[in-house]
Amino acid sequence: MVRTIRTNEKHIRSLDVDLQTRELKSDNEPYERVIEGYFVVFNSETELFPGAFEEVANTAFDKSIKNDVRALINHDTGLVLGRTKSNTLELRKDEKGLWGSIKINENDTDAVNLYERVKRGDVDQCSFGFEVMDEDTEHRDDGSIKWTINEANLIEVSVVTFPAYQATGVEARQKEVKQMEKRKLDKLKNELKERVKKC
Repeated sequence: MVRTIRTNEKHIRSLDVDLQTRELKSDNEPYERVIEGYFVVFNSETELFPGAFEEVANTAFDKSIKNDVRALINHDTGLVLGRTKSNTLELRKDEKGLWGSIKINENDTDAVNLYERVKRGDVDQCSFGFEVMDEDTEHRDDGSIKWTINEANLIEVSVVTFPAYQATGVEARQKEVKQMEKRKLDKLKNELKERVKKC
């Protein structure tokens, strides 16, 4: 098991976990519409590409859940649905994962339209953007590799139309695998050279 600490790359991961809508009502206030669901599921292995897997530990967001996190539409920074700083995005952690609730701004047509799409079931998936702060890398006997993210800097959560991994995040992982394979090959070459010298 290899431990890696990094802070420089933003990753995006998507989940096929259904989002839901709900209307909150009180006696004297008008009803309030929310979109809610799990944006991250802990301890659930996901295949990034053949032979490469990733899992988010339940400790991953212990520190950054208190950050000023934004809720976006399809990771578009111009389409902000909510924000923890303004109490329009609520995030909390439980045994299953990172749950979020977004209060819909009734004066924002993009937000209202998205709410209606989620309500109808046309849009029902979510995603999250983060930076890896601390992770374990496991090289398995079958030749596959698995990263366990122990700590991450949560940047944003998104309601998404298509839950696909952002190309740059997967490319970063693929590059990491290639670098590890190159190091292994270099090590084997050096070992062979040493054997030849001894002969």
